Amino acid sequence: MKYKINLFGITRDIVGGNVTEIELGQSADVQAVLGKLKTEFPKLKEIKSLLVAVNSEYAEADLVLSENDEIALIPPVSGG
Repeated sequence: MKYKINLFGITRDIVGGNVTEIELGQSADVQAVLGKLKTEFPKLKEIKSLLVAVNSEYAEADLVLSENDEIALIPPVSGG
C-alpha cells in the first residue's frame, strides 16, 4: 500500500518537499511508517520528539493505518 505523508518544518527541509509517499504492506502501523521514513531519510533520526498525526489527531505507534488516512509528521516547535 502507498501512504502519503505530509511534512512540516524541519521534516520538510530534510525530505525536500511538502509531501512524500512510501510503500508498505497492508496493516502497517505508525511505527512502521516512521521506521521506513527514517531509513530513507536518516537525518530524521536526529529529531528527538517527532510526532505523527493521523486524520488530524496525534497517533500512537501501534495505530494501524488505512490507505486513505491523512498522515503528517509533526516536528518539535520552538519560538521566542
